[in-house]
Amino acid sequence: MANSWGSLLQNEQQLEELAQQAVDRALAEGVLLRTSQEPSSSDVVCYAPFTLFPSLVPSALLEQAYAVQMDFNMLVDAVSQNAAFLEQTLSSTIKRDDFTACLFDIHKQVLKEGIAQTVFLGLNRSDYMFQQNADGSPALKQIEINTISASFGGLASRTPAVHRHVLSVLSKTKEAAQILSNNPSKGLALGIAKAWELYGSANALVLLIAQEKERNIFDQRAIENELLARNIHVIRRKFEDVSEKGSLDQDRKLFVDGQEIAVVYFRDGYMPSHYSQQNWEARLLLERSCAVKCPDIATQLAGTKKVQQELSRVGVLEALLPGQPEAVARLRATFAGLYSLDMGEEGDQAITEALAAPSRFVLKPQREGGGRERHL
Repeated sequence: MANSWGSLLQNEQQLEELAQQAVDRALAEGVLLRTSQEPSSSDVVCYAPFTLFPSLVPSALLEQAYAVQMDFNMLVDAVSQNAAFLEQTLSSTIKRDDFTACLFDIHKQVLKEGIAQTVFLGLNRSDYMFQQNADGSPALKQIEINTISASFGGLASRTPAVHRHVLSVLSKTKEAAQILSNNPSKGLALGIAKAWELYGSANALVLLIAQEKERNIFDQRAIENELLARNIHVIRRKFEDVSEKGSLDQDRKLFVDGQEIAVVYFRDGYMPSHYSQQNWEARLLLERSCAVKCPDIATQLAGTKKVQQELSRVGVLEALLPGQPEAVARLRATFAGLYSLDMGEEGDQAITEALAAPSRFVLKPQREGGGRERHL
């Protein structure tokens, strides 16, 4: 759809000048990343990649995405609370994927001991693509749902101003005014704030599990700043810090550096490279606590692609969301085809179809941060 904006440009020089203005505005608005060369230093930054023009989204599809998001949240919660479904669905995956197996092992240990937390928080992000129907109309299709470390809410909050500026430079003020304001960092912070409130300890803190070398720190700081404006304090710690300075009391309350933790917000822990044996032990300690985890380990498992594939099977949504036919219909309308690559007849059939028409398929990694999707 970018071609719809391309007609506004007269030549290559105008494009280059407009791009430079857009970059300067992005820097001024705080659409920032740390550079890959100096990821530990806040004073060396670059702009985060962004499109020169805003993406055109049909209003009907935008409304559809709004309408179905609560259904997806309820579905993820239902999956995370259904231990039998998770075990059955992931049984083949944990045999071949050590990372998922380690997550599932912690999940089983927590279930055996008894889940201590009573409040559960999910901050989920749905990713969509448009599919062209036979009549040429676009359809909304969900590619994946992110249940851990869903990022770029902070930077997305600042991007509309950049696109308004670009269109205003081109004297398209009417179009600029149509760009919707979007403040997901505030919404994410409100979710954490509500979990903190329900935990019920005014002096407890929010613990953000962070990577040592974090390029996307400004995205995270936006949420931290929203929380601080509500007088909710956040401390940033690595898994190693939790291992060395974290503890549980007799009621399984979590303390780090002697401070009680109400909410654990993960911006790390979604890739195998994020874990050493020490880090796995720290994750278990966090999961055993009564602090609100965002996400708890069952919700992280609910976001795997194998679970997403299982949800597309006939009758599965109805079993997980009984008595909610309207929600099931809204969810199923967004499903793209999902196919197993497990050994056996079903996997063989999927591979045969993919080889016969590779342009119709996208290969997705099993977990978050495990790589980019690949067109076959």
